[in-house]
Amino acid sequence: MCSTRSRCSTWCAFTIASGQSVGMRRLSTRYTSARPITRPICSTGSRRRRILRAAATARNPSRARGGSIASVTRVAAVDLGTNSTRLLVADVEDGDIQDVVRETRVTRLGEGVDARGKLLPLPIARVRNVLTDFRRTIETLGAERTLAIATSAIRDADNGESFLGEIEWSYGFATRLLTGHDEALLTFRGVTSDRRVADRTVIVDLGGGSTELVAADEDGVRWHDSLDMGSVRLTERFLHSDPPTGSELDACANAVRALLAERVPDGVRAAASTAIGVAGTITSVAALDLELDDYDREQVHGHVLTLDALERQLERLASIPVEERRGIRPLDPERAPVIVAGVAIVREIVDFLGLDAIEVSERDILDGAALAALDLPESEEGAAPPGAYTCC
Repeated sequence: MCSTRSRCSTWCAFTIASGQSVGMRRLSTRYTSARPITRPICSTGSRRRRILRAAATARNPSRARGGSIASVTRVAAVDLGTNSTRLLVADVEDGDIQDVVRETRVTRLGEGVDARGKLLPLPIARVRNVLTDFRRTIETLGAERTLAIATSAIRDADNGESFLGEIEWSYGFATRLLTGHDEALLTFRGVTSDRRVADRTVIVDLGGGSTELVAADEDGVRWHDSLDMGSVRLTERFLHSDPPTGSELDACANAVRALLAERVPDGVRAAASTAIGVAGTITSVAALDLELDDYDREQVHGHVLTLDALERQLERLASIPVEERRGIRPLDPERAPVIVAGVAIVREIVDFLGLDAIEVSERDILDGAALAALDLPESEEGAAPPGAYTCC
């Protein structure tokens, strides 16, 4: 047994990345309620205070809302993304999502996947360390069901399913490996969790490895697709200089335009009258456009990014090296290496659709996963598999 979390995480990461058998099997749903972690929470400062305040209502989530305790379910959703690993713990009642805690850590799980076709040891270790913290938060807040979703990097990697099985075994999360089409539909479910979309709306979910496009109206989804273009993938393919050269930026933009022309039907393109953008790149650019000192979800949600604003931010970010980008507030420093490709993608999408702006939404696939967590079987007390948590 590993004596420390870091040694264990590195071993598990090497085992999976090297293609060796990890000697694990996929858990049945009865294993999704693993025993609570007994080690103390190690986080400090504001994050700890925020978690402990939220934990005060864990035994009675309806207390702060005035609802019926029987109708409120506390769930947790984990998004194992190509560029970031995210957590949402929320109280869900009749399809309404009330956030308890949201956390995002840039872990770059998809680093090297586009070129090598496998998850690498260091990114795996980064994700595992974050999941250890997330699991403690989930247990502290008393989530009844937890669903972890896996997207582009994991489905593209030869060792992706082995990694996901190991995550399910070690942390007790129910897991779901999404296809690109699953991603698109779950994103739609999340975006529409607190609103109705107008007719002829295109939802843009720009991730690290792929971008999901959903053409929707008040009646639901009319068309959707998943395109292999994301901030991490296109950075690794095209933007090799620091800062990127004009020819590299042109090559990146041309690749985006070519893929859009190939995959988006003419009818969808011609009918588009508005767009809604979600995920870290788009919300980060919105915060930059708002000139915020500190990131503020409430101000970002609903902000309208014009095409001119996208072009200004692209020019600004592409003109300076990564280290200088890291110091721009309120951009997450770990997002700085891939933000240029991300802005280039969203700029090309808005222009391709013939629009002059895109609305930003903080509701996304993570909210869709929280709603999907309600469909999981109810947890069984003390149903942890042998060996759960002994490795982490």
